[in-house]
Amino acid sequence: MQPRKNVLLVTVSSREMQRIRKTRYINFQQCTMPYLASFFPDDWTIAHIDEVCEAVDYNKQYDLVALTFHTPSAPHAYEIADSFRARGSTVIMGGPHVTLLPDEARAHADAVFVGEAELTLPQFISDWAAGRAKDRYDASEIPDLCGIPFSKKEHFHRKDHSGGILFASRGCPNACEFCTLAVMYNRRYRCRPVEEVAAEFASFHGKIIIFWDDNLTADMDYAKSLCKAIAPHKKWWSSQVSVTAGADDEFLSLAARSGCKQLFIGFESVSQKSLDSARKGFNRTDDYADIVERIHSHGIAVQAGFVFGFDEDAPDVFDKTIDFLEGAGIQNATFHILTPYPGTPLYERLKREGRILTYDWAKYNARTDVVFEPKNMSASELLRGFNDVNRRFYSAGSIYRRLKKSPVGLYWTLPLNLIYRRLWYSKGI
Repeated sequence: MQPRKNVLLVTVSSREMQRIRKTRYINFQQCTMPYLASFFPDDWTIAHIDEVCEAVDYNKQYDLVALTFHTPSAPHAYEIADSFRARGSTVIMGGPHVTLLPDEARAHADAVFVGEAELTLPQFISDWAAGRAKDRYDASEIPDLCGIPFSKKEHFHRKDHSGGILFASRGCPNACEFCTLAVMYNRRYRCRPVEEVAAEFASFHGKIIIFWDDNLTADMDYAKSLCKAIAPHKKWWSSQVSVTAGADDEFLSLAARSGCKQLFIGFESVSQKSLDSARKGFNRTDDYADIVERIHSHGIAVQAGFVFGFDEDAPDVFDKTIDFLEGAGIQNATFHILTPYPGTPLYERLKREGRILTYDWAKYNARTDVVFEPKNMSASELLRGFNDVNRRFYSAGSIYRRLKKSPVGLYWTLPLNLIYRRLWYSKGI
């Protein structure tokens, strides 16, 4: 029997990232640590700190500290790791940044995890308890998502207006130049058994459920089967899907009947040239308006994702984006500054071209800093345009024009827009 251990799981979020997130009223909690908590022995003491809602207490002693984090929180994560290692704790790390830069992370950890952890975390737990842990665990096999455990509900701490968060699929089959997913998962897209996802979906007591999927509709037959399986539970749900999902009326009808209230879609750009150069040419800008109209016709709201700073983007891209959003009646939108995350094809290309301005990972937050030299505008113009789009999108006039155009979910989309307007104008970056 393995000796009882005291374990701390940390969902890392730097102070700067927390400040940025305060401009977003809804920030759904990652399900990584509540999920991985289920892989530890039942008789071990497991604590989880999500830094968005709780500070790390360095005065407590832990046998093992596990960290997961994205690139902009990496410097902060390393500070946490160094502090706990100095106190005698074993520190392990995983997640997107570690998978992309494992050698960098290993300098601050006793062990790092590259890729998915379903097979490697249990191996580490066994090795560590026996005193023979390695300093690196690579996911050399593709984990089978059949029969995986449910997330531990007691480790969801954030009051994020959701009643439950889970994932049905993993990865994305596309290979967009700027995206980390293709690098992390090698374009390996997999799904959990529908009946197991439906059972976890039903196990949450809350009404609003979030599917933490990168592309729920990459396998459309699977997505349709899932909608049928969760419909009897009469909950509301939202997830991220591809643009092509908006062209499938059968899926939209099934999604609406199963309780879908909003779909997040990565439109990314209103410029077809930008999409083509970013290897996302399957998005067709000529189809955008029709796709949004189709989604709205089924009573589903749209949250649009846009990125600014592609090589083909000129200063007029900001006006064109606002024109589209208002013309299509988009209820909500998330804007990002193009950011070359390490390990992506975009990063490698810009590095070769000598266009990366800084390697300070804290600035790779896609909101407050431009970390590369754009092609058709200056870095300051890009940042200024990004901030201007946010202000204009949440202006009273834009809210009126957008929601008047498509009143889908007006009872909740209007209050949400007004809250975002207050947050942006009072705490805007």
